[in-house]
Amino acid sequence: MTYANENLNAVQEQMAKAAKLAQRTVDDVRLIAISKTRSADDIRPLLDTGHRLFGENRVQEAAAKWPGLRDEYDNVELHLVGQLQSNKAEDAVALFDAIHSLDRPSLIKALAKAMDKLDRRIPCFIQVNIGEESQKGGCAIADVASLLESARAAGIDVAGLMCVPPSAVNPAPYFALLAKLAKDNGLENLSMGMSGDFESAIKLGATHIRVGTALFGARD
Repeated sequence: MTYANENLNAVQEQMAKAAKLAQRTVDDVRLIAISKTRSADDIRPLLDTGHRLFGENRVQEAAAKWPGLRDEYDNVELHLVGQLQSNKAEDAVALFDAIHSLDRPSLIKALAKAMDKLDRRIPCFIQVNIGEESQKGGCAIADVASLLESARAAGIDVAGLMCVPPSAVNPAPYFALLAKLAKDNGLENLSMGMSGDFESAIKLGATHIRVGTALFGARD
């Protein structure tokens, strides 16, 4: 059994336990393998296990490796989980199957224009700056409803909300707050939880978890 099998099995077991404790089915939680900074050779072993859902942080990096990998492997689904510059919107719409970092009106305008031009509609998550941290992307908590309204008016399918809680603190209250915001705004999906906290995120309603290190190992 390769390290990829071992790591994937370990993460899936943790997912199943967390879902069971929350009286949820693990089938309701999608595992996004975060492959940022990983080479195509690093990614292939996980693809060989049959896993097909991956996430990248940068458009340019993803464009350099994923077209080739998609030629080798069928049914790959690629999500953008990092910040997106408006001038990269068209490239992102062409390359990705979902975007998790919609966070401002100017990006709504750029994405709507790109989707119209390419005739390609992809779901987006509104990223919320859940810890109100100045160094992080995401819209203010108070702006979620208005940003959602603007996105829908522009013809963008808003799938749910996404957040990255502050580091070195208990993430649970932030996950719970994001879940409440989603419920208040009639959104079903929650992109939250990473390698160190995805079990907590699942217990609090995550539908998409973004896991890198636990699958690929620590970066050199």
